[in-house]
Amino acid sequence: MAENYTDPSGNTEAFRAFANPETAPAEAASRTSLIIGAAVVAAVLLALATWLAFG
Repeated sequence: MAENYTDPSGNTEAFRAFANPETAPAEAASRTSLIIGAAVVAAVLLALATWLAFG
């Protein structure tokens, strides 16, 4: 092994960072885009229904 290798189990903070990587921002971004996409689809369907009803 390299001399500068740090064993994550050597200290508690390093182990927690190794065992629980931060992934919260990626999930939040995914959810936001899902909500925006659903709103766009709903608006298109509403416009289509209105056009069919009155057109």
